[in-house]
Amino acid sequence: MCLEPARIRDAFKYVNTAVSILVFVVGILGNVALLKIISANKSMRSGPNILIGSLALGDLIHIVIDIPVNTYRLIAEDWPFGLVLCKLVPFVQKTSVGITVLSLCALSVDRYRAVVSWNRIKGLGVSAWTAVEIALIWVVSLTLAVPEVLGFDMITMDYKGRHLRICLLHPMQSSHFMQLYKSGKDWWLFGFYFCMPLLWTAIFYTLMARKMLRKNSEALSDHTKQRRDVAKTVFCLVIVFALCWLPLYLSRILKKTIYDQKDPNRCQLLSVFLVLDYFGINMASLNSCINPIALYLVSIRFKRSFKACLCSWRLPLQAVTRDEAQSVLKSRMQDQASENPHQSLDSHDHTCN
Repeated sequence: MCLEPARIRDAFKYVNTAVSILVFVVGILGNVALLKIISANKSMRSGPNILIGSLALGDLIHIVIDIPVNTYRLIAEDWPFGLVLCKLVPFVQKTSVGITVLSLCALSVDRYRAVVSWNRIKGLGVSAWTAVEIALIWVVSLTLAVPEVLGFDMITMDYKGRHLRICLLHPMQSSHFMQLYKSGKDWWLFGFYFCMPLLWTAIFYTLMARKMLRKNSEALSDHTKQRRDVAKTVFCLVIVFALCWLPLYLSRILKKTIYDQKDPNRCQLLSVFLVLDYFGINMASLNSCINPIALYLVSIRFKRSFKACLCSWRLPLQAVTRDEAQSVLKSRMQDQASENPHQSLDSHDHTCN
């Protein structure tokens, strides 16, 4: 019996709890602010921005439902929430990841189409096509998460003299489909939820780069340069996604391929995998709150909009100075002056009214 993994679990209880609290607070504030910025301004309701808003909504649902329950389960070890939440929590988590993955794919296509003026959906208006995209993203994400509802169950076991209730993907699945899902789940998640969006982005951004290189940079219009800047912002979101999820998938795949229960050195190897697994879980949790931060860092206009949004929340509580009022007014006038008929993340007034 390996004793070291138990000590690692006890140590990571406090680390995971601290990270979960951080994700919960920052994630709610950041994603709510992002949704407010997009919804409060008509000029912000462009295709890519609405997709980003949909992504933020998926993250917000995951943060509110999953983070508190998973944190309690880690601390208490027992599962007191019943069968419904046992099935709901992994379902919401997989749905949220699916929304993130498919939204990033849709944003990559949208940026390619915008930069190279590829318009094969001319028959549909931007808002109508975006509504179709978002509906498909949510329906597909919900559908792909259904096996979590079917497979997760509660079991009871005795551990150190305690009678524990545990929520997990049941080791004995009744249907042939669920047996296949359980045996191949790690590879399915790695392939579809990690490799696919990276490959998708690489393909469309390579095509976009080839198209852009054919044009002289001095000959590019201001509008094309703005679209290119937005493409860089979307690419940044994809990189953040990859960095956040790579440790967890790497841990699961390595454990699946090289871990042997009969190996005499398995305890040391299991300890390494467990540390990597907990680190990966924390990094994956951070992805739910980091997108608003990434947008704040890479987008000047979003940074100004976020500050204005915080200012609007603060105004009812305290009087704003003349300098602050003039600063906000100047920001709005600059945004209005820079408006053009083509909407994008970095070319419009993002302030919260």
